Amino acid sequence: MTPTARSLGDHLREWRQRRRMSQLDLALEADISQRHLSFIESGRSTPSREMLLHLAERLGVPLRDRNPLLLAAGFAPVFAERKLDDPALAPARRAIDRVLKGHEPYPAIAIDRHWTLIAANAALAPLLETIADPSLLEPPVNVLRLSLHPQGLAPHILNLSEWRAHLLDRLRQQISVSGDPALEKLLKELLSYPAPEEAAEPHTDLASIAVPLQLSTKAGPLSFISTTTVFGTPIDITLSELAIETLFPADEETAAILRGHLAN
Repeated sequence: MTPTARSLGDHLREWRQRRRMSQLDLALEADISQRHLSFIESGRSTPSREMLLHLAERLGVPLRDRNPLLLAAGFAPVFAERKLDDPALAPARRAIDRVLKGHEPYPAIAIDRHWTLIAANAALAPLLETIADPSLLEPPVNVLRLSLHPQGLAPHILNLSEWRAHLLDRLRQQISVSGDPALEKLLKELLSYPAPEEAAEPHTDLASIAVPLQLSTKAGPLSFISTTTVFGTPIDITLSELAIETLFPADEETAAILRGHLAN
């Protein structure tokens, strides 16, 4: 039995409710009348493609989910989804590679929307030498699974309770924004891992401004702060879902150790 196609109104209503916005809230945000929006959601009025994309922008609908909105309204999809090795994305791939390489001797990775590792610089490998389960490093590598799995990095994260809570919060926020069922499944898996015992976390001067990643490594304890970089104005679904995670040394000792690795 073929499932009934969802209407445009269903799509819009779901995203509006996901963003906890009333019709009036969205109407004000989009600079249209509440009556007009009500007619669109009820099917009494058909918006132009431009109006639909305008509403999607105001709702913060991910590019991946804007095409279904367009299709539901009878329009052709606008946003392409190419593989990262597609020639059309070559300039973006070169930019990613330059950022990763330029960040050495500090670690940096590129990930997709499901936290799958796309690329990494040479500084990452030394941090993974203590991974107990080699299968966690077999492609496709999921960065969250690798970080929190009891046979992965978790036993070597000195502030595991704090870092785990940070990563899970980020994942929950991502689920709230996207509604992605694959991320919900990933969250369920991560929550099934043994939770670390509450313990006094290592002291850090960063405690009041950021959550550091503190690792025990063969070279000694390392402390990092992380930043996330995304493409600012993507019109391709793949690019819109890519993120570059960079780790910066949180203290001079970490910086010196990593610079020493580069010299060797």
